[in-house]
Amino acid sequence: MTATASPIAPGRNGASAPRARIAQVVTKLSAGAGAITLRGSLALDPERYEITIFAAEGGFLTERAQAAGLSVVELRHMAGGRGIYPGVDNKALRELQGHLDGDRFDLVHTHSAKAGALGRIAARRAGVPAVVHTFHGFPFHNFQSLPVRKGLIAIERRLGRKTDYFLAAGTETAAEAVRLRLAPADRIRAFATVPLDDSLELVTPESRRHARALLGIPQDAKVVGTVGRLDAQKAPGDMVAAIAALERQDVYMVWVGGGSLHAKTERLVEQRGLAKRFLLLGDRNDVPMLLPAFDVFALSSLYEGLPCALVEAMTVGIPVAATAVNSMSEAVVAGRTGLLARPADPRSLARALDYLLDHPDEGARMADAARALVSQRCRPGILGEDFDQVYRLALRDARQARPMNLAAGAR
Repeated sequence: MTATASPIAPGRNGASAPRARIAQVVTKLSAGAGAITLRGSLALDPERYEITIFAAEGGFLTERAQAAGLSVVELRHMAGGRGIYPGVDNKALRELQGHLDGDRFDLVHTHSAKAGALGRIAARRAGVPAVVHTFHGFPFHNFQSLPVRKGLIAIERRLGRKTDYFLAAGTETAAEAVRLRLAPADRIRAFATVPLDDSLELVTPESRRHARALLGIPQDAKVVGTVGRLDAQKAPGDMVAAIAALERQDVYMVWVGGGSLHAKTERLVEQRGLAKRFLLLGDRNDVPMLLPAFDVFALSSLYEGLPCALVEAMTVGIPVAATAVNSMSEAVVAGRTGLLARPADPRSLARALDYLLDHPDEGARMADAARALVSQRCRPGILGEDFDQVYRLALRDARQARPMNLAAGAR
């Protein structure tokens, strides 16, 4: 991207202009989108930007954001999930618009599908000069019915007309947005990295023993693990089926993360006779301490952007197996940095898991290559640079458009 002059330049006599006020709007301050929202915000220059995060109540990253000095406004009516709930969504829209009306923000940056829709509509109704949206993935995918998929694409196209610039988690996600006419080619920028937790450390025999002791897993077991929401996107039922298809009594499965499908997944685990070896831990704030327990990190997702949890597993040296969806292949280079499986095909995922469990030397080779790839892309501050460059463009355009709009109004 070509660098442009900042719209927030020093004033006369070298005095600094006021900081740009940025509203970050995310469905919930947790999981991948929440982590990118938080870490990207923290990487921005605090002398240039003043950040306020709007998110649903109960995000496990909220305390971390506040401890870091960010302002967080919890929205009482922001519903989780990707469904459309007219009653509560309208309340959330009015609540958010009330905040945006009351505070003069220069730019609204929305994240994820639900907050992306409500945030962009509220921003335009409140007259916010610039709007940016990040595609962390899409609310539609190839495993939906055609009418549902077409309807969601149509909604995203309409929302795109309310958006000045776009960011996308991965080049393939950006390419799909352009192909589907969700974003114009000159207004979208991909980030091929995710910010990492500062407490991540390379797995050692000692950290593995400690993690397995925390989880109550035998030290000599084979452990497959994942971190993610228990919802339709992550396809936990496919993960249950894949573990069952292994037909191995020495394999434990650990799922870190809660969600709307917890009860259903628990029933599937019991039906498959895996209750003693398939651990559903719910949301945890000690993921870096638990990751070393895993021999293999797995994702069964039906669609993704560029998952933070996957990159974190690569960073600590865990071999990965993941479904070949969206931007996943930018991190998982088949046979080099991990193994790819067919989405919605548990036996394909089981085959990849079985290979990595039975060939630890090959898994270690791929893990080393993955760590090298991640170290090139995930240097500290790079996400803040991505945010900053797009904010400069959006704010510049808004500043240039304002005189013309005022002139048009005078006529």
